[in-house]
Amino acid sequence: MLGRLDRLFRLFRPDGRAPGESAPGPEKKPPSGRKTQHNLFDAAAAYVSACAEDDRDQMDEAEGWVSPEALSFGVSELACRAVIALAREYDESPRTVARTLLGLPAA
Repeated sequence: MLGRLDRLFRLFRPDGRAPGESAPGPEKKPPSGRKTQHNLFDAAAAYVSACAEDDRDQMDEAEGWVSPEALSFGVSELACRAVIALAREYDESPRTVARTLLGLPAA
């Protein structure tokens, strides 16, 4: 079982991209004069990806899109969905995957 879980750690490269994934292109911006409306999931995705890339400016920007409570909920929902997806992919329980990702011993 440990060998399969070790693949979780090797799934992504240190820069956060999946193996074989190319560098992201420039982000599309709305036409000038229009303000983009962000929901809590936009904010959560931007915040978590900024954390993974250690991009403090993007983290600060995402924090301003929604209330702290909404951002917290979005981040929690993203974490749940990610753990479920990894658990299905590796045929492990969500608990095992979550503990492995956090470096905790098996329960």
